[in-house]
Amino acid sequence: MTVRVSRGTAGAVADGGFKIVLAVAYMAGAGPLARLLGTPVWLVVVAGVVLLVGGGVELAYTGSRSMRTYTRLMVGYDSGWVLAALAGLLVAWRGGGVGGEVWMGYQVVAQAVFAVVLVAGGSTRQGRG
Repeated sequence: MTVRVSRGTAGAVADGGFKIVLAVAYMAGAGPLARLLGTPVWLVVVAGVVLLVGGGVELAYTGSRSMRTYTRLMVGYDSGWVLAALAGLLVAWRGGGVGGEVWMGYQVVAQAVFAVVLVAGGSTRQGRG
């Protein structure tokens, strides 16, 4: 028996899986990462927990949400992630002390919104989208 998985589904699974791996890395290395970014340790841990839950939600809902929804959410999240990273770098480059908070804070808020949209989005799957 051959199971066919679309590229969209594979991408959604990879995105959720990557967020889980990143979450574990954040939580395991919270102290050193917080020092490197100049953020409180608790913020790194919270980001890890939110990413862990969010990644799990992504994996759990992959089969019941349209790939159009997933693609829009992933593009939105990843675009915001890049912008937040650039904003954090700009703040740090200009001598500000909140660049790490900008980047970590974005991940907490955006991933929570991503997960809520998936959970609240109903249970219809519309094929390839």
